[in-house]
Amino acid sequence: MSSSAVTTVLVVDDSAFMRRLITQIVDASPDFRVVGTARNGHEALRQIHALDPGIVTLDVEMPELDGMQTLGYIMSETPRPVVMLSAAGTEGGVDLTLRCLELGAVDFVKKPSGPISLDLDTVSETLIGALRVATQMNIGGVPVLARPRYVAPVPRSASTVATGATRVVAIASSTGGPRALAEVIPNLPADIDAAVLVVQHMPPGFTRSLAARLDLMSRLRVTEAEEGERIQSNHVYLAPGGMHMRISVSTDGLPRLTLDTTPTIWGVRPSADRLFNTVAQYYGRSAVGVVLTGMGRDGADGLLAMRHAGAKAIVQDKATSTIYGMPAAALQRAGAERVCALSAVAPAVVELLAGQRGRVFG
Repeated sequence: MSSSAVTTVLVVDDSAFMRRLITQIVDASPDFRVVGTARNGHEALRQIHALDPGIVTLDVEMPELDGMQTLGYIMSETPRPVVMLSAAGTEGGVDLTLRCLELGAVDFVKKPSGPISLDLDTVSETLIGALRVATQMNIGGVPVLARPRYVAPVPRSASTVATGATRVVAIASSTGGPRALAEVIPNLPADIDAAVLVVQHMPPGFTRSLAARLDLMSRLRVTEAEEGERIQSNHVYLAPGGMHMRISVSTDGLPRLTLDTTPTIWGVRPSADRLFNTVAQYYGRSAVGVVLTGMGRDGADGLLAMRHAGAKAIVQDKATSTIYGMPAAALQRAGAERVCALSAVAPAVVELLAGQRGRVFG
């Protein structure tokens, strides 16, 4: 990998126009320089071996060797930060993008759509931001060809039917989060006897597919959260992209999920702090907070509020975090009962939750 002050980038896309556009965006930044381009996965692999770029931008959907297959070769043969470029115009494109994130891509950027001039500035800012995050990626924290452990289907029997949740697990994740969640959520037991509320920083259009993927892997039911729904035990709720998720208690005295588009917090929506503060307010000693990999400090203040209210806290360790920003900020601000490798997070949730008494509502 390049050791110069300016990080080198290989641009991979089957569209000549898109290669030129991405190259212009990258080269306009003083921090990055395009060292080469490739029009398909096979050419990309040859270029990586020849040029040793610091970062690869990789088109998700390509003929011959697609982005996911190419990513698999990169992460197994010459691991380095990879930012996926996704058109994501179809459900299949969204699913493919999520699979790439599970395999170790550090982030993804939606390609310009419609008249290029309308969203080029936004795409440029997002792409350069993703490249800056990529320079901080912990390559050692992503095992070679890491794949989520798919759990054999477990019948959701009467013994694990959802009832009103008296305990809550609140999880925050960002960069590297889809892969981390694919490790944590499927390893939670079907009879956890708590609701699991997840904030993953992700744009609209992706969280529903992420919830569906996690649902297929998991013993617990996983869905994208809906406005006003009652919080049930043995159920995982994922905050919709672009919307804050919080807890409120309705006139019937029961806790429900509330969604809103109020201003971003720490530049993100959904925000973990927004959720965690209401978990502290309504569940207190009946909760466990978890902060996983991610850039920034979202979740740190909320985790402190939860701990002050009697909740227990888990923070992912540096060695297994794709980006150690959020866990480091949470640990410094709030402390934690457990600092865990990713594989130990689910067992720690179960252990700490066992010591938290349920709160009865209504």
